[in-house]
Amino acid sequence: MEDTPEIERRRAREERTVSQMIALYCAENHSDRRRGETAFCGERICSECKIIDDYAVLRTRRCRKMDVKTSCDECENHCYKPEERERIRSVMRYSGPRMLKTHPIAAIRHLLGR
Repeated sequence: MEDTPEIERRRAREERTVSQMIALYCAENHSDRRRGETAFCGERICSECKIIDDYAVLRTRRCRKMDVKTSCDECENHCYKPEERERIRSVMRYSGPRMLKTHPIAAIRHLLGR
């Protein structure tokens, strides 16, 4: 089924937000020397975080509940593998509160589920 323009915008915003969260986590937890890859959001990240970024963007792109969901954690259809879900949870636990400083609009929209 084709996305409506509104759902397309929401999906793109979600992809960018999760990528920004991963980039923030990487910037504050991994050395500059390791960050030779580019995240979906355009920021520099390490190869380990690039794997998480690619996976999270792919899962967001394939999400079938984008029109009704508020967050992946509250969704009844978990599309992340269990080990990947734990990795993204730790990234979000770290980055979530810090997003208010670096990307306040994205953080607020993400919290409101819009």
